Amino acid sequence: MRMGVRRFTRLTNGLSKKIENHKHMIALYYFHYNWVRKHMTIGTTPAIASGLTDREFTMEDFVGLVELQEKKAGRRVTNYKPASKWRPN
Repeated sequence: MRMGVRRFTRLTNGLSKKIENHKHMIALYYFHYNWVRKHMTIGTTPAIASGLTDREFTMEDFVGLVELQEKKAGRRVTNYKPASKWRPN
């Protein structure tokens, strides 16, 4: 993980200055690693290999999931601009 995320090496200006931002970055990294990134050794994502899902996710899917949670909560929980084309399956 240290080599995959430059924030851990402190060799760039990309390190997290707030612990809250660091936690969010780690969550994004793990989502991408387990749900989006296709691994060469298993030929698919770990989520598919373990039977958690039957399709590969994209980062657009992740944004759509966040927007769904915001709809359920009735408020915005982030400052990003909403995705325009994502529809849940």
